[in-house]
Amino acid sequence: MMEHVYYQFAVVLFAATVLGVLAIRLRQPLIIAFILVGILIGPASLDLVTAHSEIRLLAEIGVTVLLFVVGLKLDMNLVRHLGPVALATGLGQLLFTIVFGFLIGLALGMDWIKAVYVAVALTFSSTIIIVKLLSDKREIDSLHGRIAMGFLIVQDIAVVVAMMVVGSLSAGGVTDAGQTGLLVLSIIARLAVALLLVVLMMRYVLPRLMEVLARSPELLLIFAVAWGTSLATLGELAGFSKEVGAFLAGFSLASTRYREAVNARLSSVRDFLLLFFFVNLGAQLEFAALGNELLPAAVFSLFVLVGNPLIVMVIMGMMGYRRRTGFLAGLTVAQISEFSIIFVAMGISLGHVDDSTLGLITLVGIITITLSTYLILYSHPLFDWLSPWLRPFERRNPFRENTTAPIVASGAPVILFGLGRYGSRLMQRLREQGIEVLGLDFDPEIIRHMRRDGYQVAYGDLESGDFIDHLPLEQVRWVISTVPELGANLNLAGVLRARGYAGAVAATLHHERDAEALTRAGVSHVLRPYRDAADYAATLVSEQSYPVQ
Repeated sequence: MMEHVYYQFAVVLFAATVLGVLAIRLRQPLIIAFILVGILIGPASLDLVTAHSEIRLLAEIGVTVLLFVVGLKLDMNLVRHLGPVALATGLGQLLFTIVFGFLIGLALGMDWIKAVYVAVALTFSSTIIIVKLLSDKREIDSLHGRIAMGFLIVQDIAVVVAMMVVGSLSAGGVTDAGQTGLLVLSIIARLAVALLLVVLMMRYVLPRLMEVLARSPELLLIFAVAWGTSLATLGELAGFSKEVGAFLAGFSLASTRYREAVNARLSSVRDFLLLFFFVNLGAQLEFAALGNELLPAAVFSLFVLVGNPLIVMVIMGMMGYRRRTGFLAGLTVAQISEFSIIFVAMGISLGHVDDSTLGLITLVGIITITLSTYLILYSHPLFDWLSPWLRPFERRNPFRENTTAPIVASGAPVILFGLGRYGSRLMQRLREQGIEVLGLDFDPEIIRHMRRDGYQVAYGDLESGDFIDHLPLEQVRWVISTVPELGANLNLAGVLRARGYAGAVAATLHHERDAEALTRAGVSHVLRPYRDAADYAATLVSEQSYPVQ
């Protein structure tokens, strides 16, 4: 047994690094690795670490910084511009998960308080994980990515509300039905006072203070942590919780022009400190107690993995979105969040639930985060496989993704699939050179924007063989795809070949290993945007630095 605290921290960090590398190799979030580190070094396994109070302190600061960053990102302008689909899917998913999660909990023999905690914990999805996965797939700016970001904001607001309510409850207050009205009034009054103070600070104090602090990046970081921990302390003293106080601290800085600078400096601090939260969590898990939670964990995991995406698909289908958009957006809520664990941990500290509830939610988190990561990574092949069974989730007229202009040839010799940054720039340059292009994309917002700028564009789904089969190819000499999906480009090449198309086919390559497959499928020109951009940059630098004499 190592008694020196410094040595124990070295063990924690080294183990986190080793298991973190393994998690990355398996394409898993580091949360899973950190929980496993806690299990490995904790009393349930090797029992290598006894500095539990020190790790617990860092864990609490990590949660404070996490809530601070959430508040920092929740700019009122962002909330004000939430679209109807984000509100509908976000609120609909929250209501569905809470109601049916509560009923499932009761059916499994839980008392109503535990069932409520579990049901609420199941509603939260991990913004950190989803943003990372969608960014890696370059889908953060896609239609389903933007919708997912919208209802994740709704979830973040729900997290804060739930923690605020729970933080205002005492163990006796939950069960005393006669004091419910006074409790609600007390919560509202304290919240109103807290918000009033925050607004006054935002209006008269913080902007001037930030001007002074921003002259030193180091001081800006220290102030952010100090401000977050100070309001977290005041939040607990005021009868809310440290988490709510930390959120209000971040929210108070969200409208300042230094928000991004503070967020950039805090992100690494947040990730480092959250390591200790998950390590501390893993060290607290008792395998003997977890054995009784295996069946409930399996049931709730199946509910989250299947039920949450289904309700998102139902709502988006009713609102006029195609089943593919609903499916891809729905997969982003097929896991629970680090906030789910934090929320239940708050309930334990208040005496509302016992440690078995935390073990249950942790098991559900490990299962759903692990599986949903692969679901999101392979979402497009998965949709291709499930597509025939998903037709009930699409209206006969998915009007939100149908633009009214029919696809006609109009003499355009070039058809261009994908109007993102690369595709829209390519279309612009071709038009400047006098070449007519018919641009196709499945994002209705992109279509409306480019149509306002005078481009000939229409809705087009590259992954739909039926759609490609009806393209006007009579006068087309080039078909170009800037879509990064290999399967979609192979499908395009196959349908064009089946129709006897004799013109040129170009597809964008995002991984060099896919070049041979595209060539075999009949793609005559492989576009390499990253390699070509690097070659151009190298040529530019060499010509400027070493001009030819």
